[in-house]
Amino acid sequence: MLAGPCISIGPLVPNDFAPMFRWSNDVEAARLNGAYRPVDWVAHKTWCDNVGRDPSRVVFAIRRHNDPALVGYIEIVNINPIHRSAQLGIRIGEEPDRGHGVGREAVRLALHYGWNHLNLNRVYLTTLKHNQRAIRAFTAAGFRREGLLRRAEFIDGKWVDIVLMAALCPPGRAKNRPPPPVAEATCL
Repeated sequence: MLAGPCISIGPLVPNDFAPMFRWSNDVEAARLNGAYRPVDWVAHKTWCDNVGRDPSRVVFAIRRHNDPALVGYIEIVNINPIHRSAQLGIRIGEEPDRGHGVGREAVRLALHYGWNHLNLNRVYLTTLKHNQRAIRAFTAAGFRREGLLRRAEFIDGKWVDIVLMAALCPPGRAKNRPPPPVAEATCL
């Protein structure tokens, strides 16, 4: 488990699967990172049962300190040990938990894990151009914009652009140091 000022990221447990299933079928939440497509319980359960068996994927539960309830999850996927790169994805489950720095802190902890435990050099992600809250959080966590995929996805009857972002392992970074502090952390 990795801990920051307000949250920790650690292993998923079976009680986490039901809220994750609910979030994957939340139309409003889906609009934050892609087109909505319902997920059935069998496919979700299969994914949950196999999440720890895929060496190209690490999934962390996001929890507030001293609270066992799942706030969200963050995953590092497409881990490539040759190129030392991977892709990052995150979901903060409920709207009241968004916009308070939970995602930014989770991203920083996940990057720390990627640099110090997976020996990654580059972590990339994509986000919808209109999701400015996510772009601000990713930027605050160390990501920089690398490009734009114009009219890349068709969501709710219109074409949307996708922003490409990446973070590079800081040069000369001493391994196994704690992650950098989160600026102005205000735990709720």
